[in-house]
Amino acid sequence: MCCFSRPVESVADTRIYARAAGKGWQFIVYSMSFEATEDLAMILPLPSRENLGEAAVEFINLEQYPKFFDDMHAGFPKPAPRGKAGGFGSLAIDSPLPLKVVDVGAFEASFVPTIGDFDRLDARFKLDAETWDAIPKYKSYGFAVFKLKKGDHKVHPMAFKFASAIGWRLFFPTVHIHDGKVHREADFDHELYCQMNDVDARHARNWTESIQPAGMFLDKEKLGELIDPDEHCYQRVMKGSLRNIDVLVG
Repeated sequence: MCCFSRPVESVADTRIYARAAGKGWQFIVYSMSFEATEDLAMILPLPSRENLGEAAVEFINLEQYPKFFDDMHAGFPKPAPRGKAGGFGSLAIDSPLPLKVVDVGAFEASFVPTIGDFDRLDARFKLDAETWDAIPKYKSYGFAVFKLKKGDHKVHPMAFKFASAIGWRLFFPTVHIHDGKVHREADFDHELYCQMNDVDARHARNWTESIQPAGMFLDKEKLGELIDPDEHCYQRVMKGSLRNIDVLVG
C-alpha cells in the first residue's frame, strides 16, 4: 500500500523491488515521482511481526545508488506483458515517547509498529482513524513512514528490510490512498521487480525474466544483500485502472 498523509497533485513512475532476506525477513526497495503542495509523509503498511516492535524494520540507505531502478529496467530490454494485480515533528507534553527517527539519505524515516503508535507522530504525517477503519485488514500491520518535502520530486529509492508475518511469500505494497479515501479501483503506473530464490517458479508465470543474472546489470557492490548477483530478476508491469489491492507472490 502507498498512502500519503496529505493530498498529492500527482504520483507516477512507481517502482518496487522485493526479495526474501532469509529467516523470515524481506527486502523492499521503493521509488516514485510525486508532486505535492505541502510537506507530507508516505506510509507503507507492512505485514510485519508484531512482537518485535520498532525492531521489525531496518532501513537501508540507497542515496548513493539513485539509478537502481534504471539499471534494473535495463535488464529487461523487451516490453513486459501487461498483467493484472493478483517520527516527525513535535509531540504534546502528555504524548507517549516519540518513535525513533532514522536519516536515510534524503529522507527521515520511522517505523510505526501499530496503528495506535501513530499518536507518536506529528499530525501531518499520519492518516485519519476513519481511513484505517475502512481497511480493517491493516489494523495488524506495521508502517514504514518516510517524510517527503513539498514540490515536484523524483526521489531516490527508499529501501528497508522487515520481519514478515506472511512466511516466504513476497509482499508488494501497491494499494493506493492518495486522497485520504480507499477506492475499489485505482490508476496504476507501476513496475514491480523481484528475485524468486525462495518462491516456487510457477508463481513467475505472469512475470518477465531478465535476460542475464542481476550482477550483470546492477551494481552489486552498492547493494550488498539486497540482490543475489547470480540469480535472475523478474518484472511485472501494472498500468491503467486496476483493482486496488496489494500484490503477493507465492
